[in-house]
Parts: sequence; C-alpha cells; structure tokens
Amino acid sequence: MAEPVWIEAALNGPWGRGLQPGIPVSVSEIVAEGIAAAEAGAAIVHFHAYDEATGRQQDDWEIYARIIEGIRARADVIAYPTIPLAGSGLGAFEPAGARDRFRHIDELGRRGLLEWTVVDPGSVNFARLDAIAAGEPGFVYLNPESHVGEGLRVSAAHGIRPSYAIYEPGFSRLGAALAARSPGLRTPVYRLMFSDRFAWGFPPRDWALEAHLRLLGEVAPGAAWMVAGLGVDIDALIEPAVARGGHVRVGLEDAIFGEARSNRALVDAAVRRVRALGRDPATTAEVRRAAARTDSVP
Repeated sequence: MAEPVWIEAALNGPWGRGLQPGIPVSVSEIVAEGIAAAEAGAAIVHFHAYDEATGRQQDDWEIYARIIEGIRARADVIAYPTIPLAGSGLGAFEPAGARDRFRHIDELGRRGLLEWTVVDPGSVNFARLDAIAAGEPGFVYLNPESHVGEGLRVSAAHGIRPSYAIYEPGFSRLGAALAARSPGLRTPVYRLMFSDRFAWGFPPRDWALEAHLRLLGEVAPGAAWMVAGLGVDIDALIEPAVARGGHVRVGLEDAIFGEARSNRALVDAAVRRVRALGRDPATTAEVRRAAARTDSVP
C-alpha cells in the first residue's frame, strides 16, 4: 500500500494583511484557522504570531503557547511556530544573536509544547520580481551558521524535529552537513521552496523538483521532504511530488499575494488533488510514525 501524503497548512507568514489580506492575525483567528485546516485534512499546521495592535510579527513564547494549546485542545495536529525573519525588518524585534533568535523555541521546548521547529540552513536575498522592476529594495534573510547550529542544538536538547526551508539547493548540503554533526538530532524534514514571485531558488517546474531531489538523494538519503514555497501556486508540483514519495504544504503564507481562498479551502483543494491521485492524506499519527522511521536511516 502506498504511503499516505502529509499535508501541511502554513496559515499566515510574516507578510501582514497589506500583502495577504486573508491571513489570520489574532490568537483566536489563528487558532480557529488551525482547527479548520486540521478538520480539512492537514496533519501539520505552521503559523506566525503577531502583535495584534501593530500587525507585525511578534515571536513571544507565551503567544505561541496560547496558539498551540488552543489548536491542540480541538485537533491532534503537529502545530509549530516560526522564528524571527532576521534581516527583514518585518518583525517587532531583531534578534541580537543566535540564542536570542531561538529563545522562544527553547522555552516552548522546555514546556513540552513542540514537536517540530523552523531551522533554515542558509541566508538568501529576498526580493520580489515586481519590486525589482519598480526599483524597490529587498532584504537578506540572515541565517548564519551560528544561528543554524543553535537551532539544531535546541532541537536536539528537546527532541524537536527541525523543518528546513530549502530556498536554494546549497541549503540542503549545509543543512545535511550540520545535522550530521549534531548528536541526538531527529532527522530534519526538507521543505523544497519554489516561487513565481521571488527571485530566489527555482520556479515550480518538474525539472526543478528533479534537481532538488537528485541533490537531496546524495546528501540526505531517506529524509522526508515536501514541496512548498512563497508567492507561488504549488498545484503543478503536487502530482510529481506525490509520485516521487514527497509531501505537500499549502496555505496563505505560501500562496500568491492577494489569494482569495481561505486556508481551509487551500487544504481542501490539496486533499482533493491527493485523493485524485489514488492516495490518502496522512493522519497526524501516520506523520509521526513515518517521520520517526527516518531517524533510523544512516
């Protein structure tokens, strides 16, 4: 029997409603949309917390704890937060260093609230193609090796699984090398990031997926992976990803800016695509079991 397909819902992102009007911002909104995504078939829910007064990202462990506990009170899902988007200026504070960057993850881990966390193994220029054409500057998303190492240290200390965003192919190489030197670390999940709107990485094309997978097969054989992205419609990659044993992330964080559909509708559409391919969406228990099997892969 074919393995079930993991579906992750990324509920909001760092954008604010100026770019993505439909995102949930308040704790109650995020909790409600996380529960709705789980009811639609998502086994994994990812989110950013906000300062409700300003609409800017706020990486406070207490806010994240309220969101996680609120979602889990109604749905058994893997619910995990982001980290500060260092270098972007989008958040309410800029971390002073590696420990500051992951302090909320450390605290949530101490309290047993996290199964997964974001650790992004590399820095990248963030620039939208339309902004480049208009002469507007982007920013460098900063992930120095010291920050990646701290994220992996915290992950190993609390038994949390890192979720790597692979914006550029070299992120897989660095992420695999750093994971290999981290005793006790759970095998990271590799989120292969595609975009139609940002000038990094690959567009959502079959050849691009194949390139990512060939490299991943060399540096992290057996690791779980999914297709995802920012400013992108990932639908064209669902069929080839599922055929190759991969998984799928959708949601308003990842969607093209101005997306009219809700997070629940995006998850519904992904579930329909997966079922049309003769596969089932994974339950949360199935995701946990499958992810645990990768930990024994050399």
